[in-house]
Amino acid sequence: MSTALLTSLGRLLPLELHGAGGLVELEPRFGVAPLERTRWGEGDYVVGRVTPRSPLRIPFELPTGRLVEAGEGDRVLGALGTRAATLEVVGDWRAVGADGALQALTPAGLMGQVTSKSDQVPDLVELAYEGHLLEGERPLRMDDFVPARGRGSFSLPVVLIVGSSMSAGKTTTGRRLVRVLRSLGHRVLAAKLTGAARYRDVLSLGDAGAEWIFDFVDAGLPSTVCEPEVYRAKLRDLLARMGELPADVAVFEAGASPLEPYNGSVAFEELRPHLACTVLCASDPYAVVGIIDAFGHRPDLVAGPTANTEAGVQLVKRLAQVRALDARQREAEPELRRLLERALKSACASGAASPPA
Repeated sequence: MSTALLTSLGRLLPLELHGAGGLVELEPRFGVAPLERTRWGEGDYVVGRVTPRSPLRIPFELPTGRLVEAGEGDRVLGALGTRAATLEVVGDWRAVGADGALQALTPAGLMGQVTSKSDQVPDLVELAYEGHLLEGERPLRMDDFVPARGRGSFSLPVVLIVGSSMSAGKTTTGRRLVRVLRSLGHRVLAAKLTGAARYRDVLSLGDAGAEWIFDFVDAGLPSTVCEPEVYRAKLRDLLARMGELPADVAVFEAGASPLEPYNGSVAFEELRPHLACTVLCASDPYAVVGIIDAFGHRPDLVAGPTANTEAGVQLVKRLAQVRALDARQREAEPELRRLLERALKSACASGAASPPA
C-alpha cells in the first residue's frame, strides 16, 4: 500500500488516520504521479519526501491538531500555497523551480518555496516533490472536497478580533471572549477567517467552548493570500454554511493584520454589517495608533501585549483614546462581560444582527 503522513491541510480528504502516527493509505482510491509544472495550481494536493537536508526535528500537524515528527525519507501529503508572514516566513508555490524542490511553509502542510525568512526562524523542512494526488488521471485540489454552498443567511452578531501583526495575542484573546460569551449563556460559533494554514489555533477555540469551529481551509483555501475576489467568494460561501447553524454569536479572528496581503480588509468589508464589537490585539501602543490611522477603524477594545502593563494601558488611552484591557486576567472578566452584553444588545437593536434564539 502507498502511505503518507496526512497533514492538517489534508483534513478535507476522505482518508482515515491509522494510529497516532498520522499515516494514511492512499491506494486504492488515490494515486500519486508527477505533473508538468505548468499544470500546478493553488490548493493542489501534493506528496513530498523529506530530504536529508531537512532539520533533525521535523514537526508536522495532523488533522487532529496534534504534532508528530517526520524523518528523512518520510512521505508527507500537503497542499500548494502561499505565505506572507511579516515576522517569520514568506514563500510561494509559484517560486518552485524545475527541480521540484519544496519546503513546508507551515507545519500544517502548506508547501511552496521560501523567498524570504527571518533569521529567528529555524531551517524549514525540505521536501522532494513526488507528485500530485490523483483520482484516476485527475489531479485533486482542496476545492474538490469543499461542501456545497450553504443555504443559510448569515445574520449573527460578530465579535471580530484583528491584530497589528502576527503573534499579537489574537487567539489567546479569542479563547477568553469565547469563555465569557459561554458564561453569558450564548451558543458560540468561532472561526479564523484569514491567515496561513494552522489548525491548532482553531481547535483551541473549540476547547474554550465554541460549539462550532471553522477556518478558511473549510472553504478550500490553503492560505488567504490570493486574489481579493477569490477570497470574497470563498468567504461568502463559508458564511452561508455558518448561517445554517443555531449559534447565537460568532467570534471571528482575522489572522495577521488587516493591512497585510491575507485579505483581512476584505473580511472586514463583508462582516461590517454584522459587527457588534471589534477587538484590536497589538504589540505596543504605537501599533494601535498605526492600525487605527492606516485602517480607518477605531476598535471597541485593545488587548494583547500592549495591555500587559498599566503603562501600556494608559499610553493606549492617551494616544488612541481607546480602552485597553489584559483579557487574560480574571479581574478583566466583569468588564468583558459588560462590554459584550452592551455590544450584542446594541447590534440586535440596530438590526445589524438577529437576536439570540
